[in-house]
Amino acid sequence: MSSLLFISDLHLDPARPEVTRLFLEFLQAHAGKARALYILGDLFEAWIGDDDPDPHHGKVQDALRAFAAAGTRCYFMHGNRDFLCGSEFAARSGLTLLDDPTVVDIFGRRALLMHGDTLCTDDIGYQQFRAMVRNPDWQRQFLSQPLAARQAFAEKARQGSKAAQADLAEDIMDVNAAAVAKAFRDHNVDLLVHGHTHRPGVHLFELDGKVRERVVLGDWYEQGSLLEATPAGLSLMQLPLPG
Repeated sequence: MSSLLFISDLHLDPARPEVTRLFLEFLQAHAGKARALYILGDLFEAWIGDDDPDPHHGKVQDALRAFAAAGTRCYFMHGNRDFLCGSEFAARSGLTLLDDPTVVDIFGRRALLMHGDTLCTDDIGYQQFRAMVRNPDWQRQFLSQPLAARQAFAEKARQGSKAAQADLAEDIMDVNAAAVAKAFRDHNVDLLVHGHTHRPGVHLFELDGKVRERVVLGDWYEQGSLLEATPAGLSLMQLPLPG
């Protein structure tokens, strides 16, 4: 088991069963073969609390637990859609929760892992919303509400997000170059892996006299997206949806 796997932005939802099927097939294909799996946020389209009995979410959690039991260490970082995934979710899924950001070793390279939303500092409206919903007091109050009320809020937030994105320029929803540079400097890394922007790619650039590498994971809408790291290097690839 000499590979490390990185994914994000699956946005799993009962309304898109083909994507859930792709993810379950992905887990089966790599069971017992990878050293670690890192899920860098937005595994689910929405998560309204660990007490949600949604059978779709339960099936995904059970598959993750079986995958972890086969010998792969599994890590989860919150995204902007599933920031309420808590300790019960992690325990059922066989996952270890990661802070955002987190520094890890990737075969001798000091690498920074992020979901990526905090790098999009030009989207001021979103950053204000993020600060509100990440507040522990707000979360406690939200989770104390009945499931139906939480479901209604999540649906309203999704619709509001779509409307807001339609009115924003493309560059506002992408990362801010100064924020990226600050992340590299603050954590003293030469590799950054993140998702969120749904713009997969590998970006090489010079900063402070050193070559830096930023790998952006893609979403799982029209296909899957996977970064595989081995001692030989990094490979960013697409996974076709089941036929």
